[in-house]
Amino acid sequence: MLDSLSVFFLLVGAVFFLAGTLGLLRFPDVYTRLHALTKADNLGLGLMVMGLMLQAESLAAAGKLLFIWLLLLAASATASQLVARWAQGKGIEPWRG
Repeated sequence: MLDSLSVFFLLVGAVFFLAGTLGLLRFPDVYTRLHALTKADNLGLGLMVMGLMLQAESLAAAGKLLFIWLLLLAASATASQLVARWAQGKGIEPWRG
């Protein structure tokens, strides 16, 4: 039961990563691409970490995985903010379709 739940979380997380990648390739401007990547990838990573935490051998290993996820959340938010400010500084207007 635990293995199948872990596989479920890992597969759903991979689907969210795929959705974020498709958003990067398909969306029209830098701002919508950033939105697709940050939302889908953060949720996908969270689900994958959840699946891996279920397979962790100890509470310390599960805590490390959670800590890594939190660090990556902060890093991706910071990086996307920097990219958006760079685009705004270059005068790139948001898409108005």
